[in-house]
Amino acid sequence: MAMLARLKVADEDIAEACEKLSRIVDFVDQLSQADTSGVVPMAHPLDQTQRLRPDAVTEPNNRDHVQQNASQVADGMYLVPKVIE
Repeated sequence: MAMLARLKVADEDIAEACEKLSRIVDFVDQLSQADTSGVVPMAHPLDQTQRLRPDAVTEPNNRDHVQQNASQVADGMYLVPKVIE
């Protein structure tokens, strides 16, 4: 397993690592045996909704002013050299 995970484990630590990994696998097996048939799947443990701010314009449109420094502009868009054929 250490080889698959690209871990370097010293020879004297192999027995201890195997024991720890075995306990982890046993614990996961124990969890998979729990009855979850009456449990509703959820995305978040708290029943809350996300507070969103109103979708309102808060700043003026300065596009023309900002694009004055661009070398090439057409119809409000920046023109750039073609890089993909």
